[in-house]
Amino acid sequence: MGHFRSFLDGIGFFFQGLRWVARYPRWWLFGVIPALIAFTLYAAGLYFLGTNALDIAAWGTPFADGWSEATRTALRALVGLALFVAGLILSVVTFTAITLILGDPFYEKLSEKVEETYGEVPTGHDLPLWKSIPRSIRDSLITLGWLLLFTIPLFFLGFVPVIGQTVVPVLGALVSGFFLTIELTTLALERRGLARRSRFGLLKGNKAPALGFGILLFLLFLIPFVAVIAMPAAVAGAAIMVRTRLAPPVLPAGRTGESPRVDRGV
Repeated sequence: MGHFRSFLDGIGFFFQGLRWVARYPRWWLFGVIPALIAFTLYAAGLYFLGTNALDIAAWGTPFADGWSEATRTALRALVGLALFVAGLILSVVTFTAITLILGDPFYEKLSEKVEETYGEVPTGHDLPLWKSIPRSIRDSLITLGWLLLFTIPLFFLGFVPVIGQTVVPVLGALVSGFFLTIELTTLALERRGLARRSRFGLLKGNKAPALGFGILLFLLFLIPFVAVIAMPAAVAGAAIMVRTRLAPPVLPAGRTGESPRVDRGV
């Protein structure tokens, strides 16, 4: 029951982020810009893949040239569909990483502003932009590598009858959701001086809220254009989750965590 409650808490952090950007709409607009750029690039890539999937499938299955037309067409249609689905899934699981890289200065500032409404912002671990962006790219590539290590086998298992339509989608959502949370909490955790391995360890020790937060976003990001609208709220929610759950500041009298203060000047 405790894990389920923590899972629900993870979902709640996204809605807290949503409330935050609703309170400060200009910061929502500020965070939408890089997400919109990334969405445009991904949409163009998926359009190209969708319109050329059958040609790519034909190029990749030369062994079927001598088959009957019906069998050959059915095989290549299935392969083309699988390619497009794989591209769609890959776009969902990599969208956050690419958007955060493209909009690093935007989301760093947004994350800081969220923390300002909760009190003092952690300092002392900031890096200059020319160092932070390469590190973000390196960490995102490593995270993507781990993600692909899980999702590629799941993709092929998806063709197994029954299991592919029941167990595999659930496992895919769990894996993708966890890694989405890893990406989104990076800004706030780096602000506290936590390196990549430490961030992984912290989230592994808090799997339930990490999964609740990430799975909800994974499902939302499957809906076209929702990822653009929800991205600022996701960054804000991740900052709140780090601040109040994953790495809360220690306060006097043994209390932890903080309540947001009302600050209309943010």
